[in-house]
Amino acid sequence: MKSEKLSEKNLLEAYKRRNVLITGGLGFIGSNLAIKLVELGANITLVDSMIPDYGGNLFNIEPIKDKVRINFSDVRDSYSMEYLVKEQDYLFSLAGQVSHIDSMIDPFTDLDINTRAQLSILEDCRKFNLSIKVIYASTRQIYGKPQYLPVDENHPLYPTDINGINNMAGEWYHTLYHNVYNINTVSLRLTNTYGPRQLIKHNRQGFIAVFIRQIMQGEKISIFGNGQQIRDFNYVDDVVDALLMAGATEYCYGNVYNLGGNEPINLINLVNLLIELNGGGEFEIVPFPSEKKRIDIGNYYGDYQKFLQATGWQPQISLKVGFTRMLNYYRENLYKYL
Repeated sequence: MKSEKLSEKNLLEAYKRRNVLITGGLGFIGSNLAIKLVELGANITLVDSMIPDYGGNLFNIEPIKDKVRINFSDVRDSYSMEYLVKEQDYLFSLAGQVSHIDSMIDPFTDLDINTRAQLSILEDCRKFNLSIKVIYASTRQIYGKPQYLPVDENHPLYPTDINGINNMAGEWYHTLYHNVYNINTVSLRLTNTYGPRQLIKHNRQGFIAVFIRQIMQGEKISIFGNGQQIRDFNYVDDVVDALLMAGATEYCYGNVYNLGGNEPINLINLVNLLIELNGGGEFEIVPFPSEKKRIDIGNYYGDYQKFLQATGWQPQISLKVGFTRMLNYYRENLYKYL
C-alpha cells in the first residue's frame, strides 16, 4: 500500500483534544514527543519512574511544564498502569531499560521492564480500554548481527544480548494482542536516535551520548574497535514524526516497521563530523572492552521502505543539521544533564 505523507493537518486531526499517555515521558524521546503533542493540542499524561540511570529529567519538559500532567510511577506497577490506561485514546509505550551491558549484568530487571511490564500494560488495555491505540518503541537490536545490509523486516531475528531478546518478546506481545484481542498496536524498530534531551551523564544510552559528553567536556572521544563500524541515525524530531504517523495511520495497526537513516556512516567519519561541527576535538581508537565485544553487532543500517510505503515517512534532518542542533542544545544546557 502506498500512502502520501501525513500532513500537519492530518496529525492535528488525529491528536487534537485526544487523551495521550506517554510512558517514559520525561525521558529523551518521550519529552520530545510530548512537546510536539502539545503543539497538536493533545491532552497529555506523562508517566516516568525517575530512576536515575534511565534518563527521566524534569528539565526535559521545561517548555511545556504547565501544559502536561505528570504521574511519577513505574510501568512495573500494574495498579497504577491499570488506572492510567483508562480513557486514553493513545498510548506511546516508550519506557524501557535500554542499556545492553546492564541487561547482561542484571537480566531480570531488564526482563521485568522490557517484557513483563509490557505484557501487564497490554492486559490492562485488554481489560479496561480495548479501543486504545498503542505505539510501541522496539529496537533494531533484535536483529543481532546483520546477515545482509540494509536490514529489512524480513531479516532473521537473532539478538546478541538479553536486552534484544526481551524487546523482541515485548514486540511480539503487541502483535499478539492485536491479532487475538483486536487492540490497535504498532511497533517501530528504532535505530540510533540522537538529539536534544538525551541522557549523556553516563554510558547507558548508547555511544552517541558518550561522544557528545566527551566532546562537550573537552575530552578525547574514545572509539572502540577499529572505528570502521557503520551505523545509521535518526534525529529525534524525525522519530517523533514517525511515532505520530504510526499512531495516526490505521493501516499500520498490527504491523512492525523499521526506521532508518539516509546517511550510513562509520564511527571515525561520524566523530570527525562532530569535531568539525564543534570547532575542535580529538579522538582515540581503543580496544573493545570484552563485555562489549561479546555483544557487538558489527555493521548495521536499516531499510525503512515498508514504513515509507505505509505512511510516507522518511528522515528529514541531515546528520550535519541534527548534530549541530544537538551540540548547540548542550552548549546552552549542559549543566542540566551532568
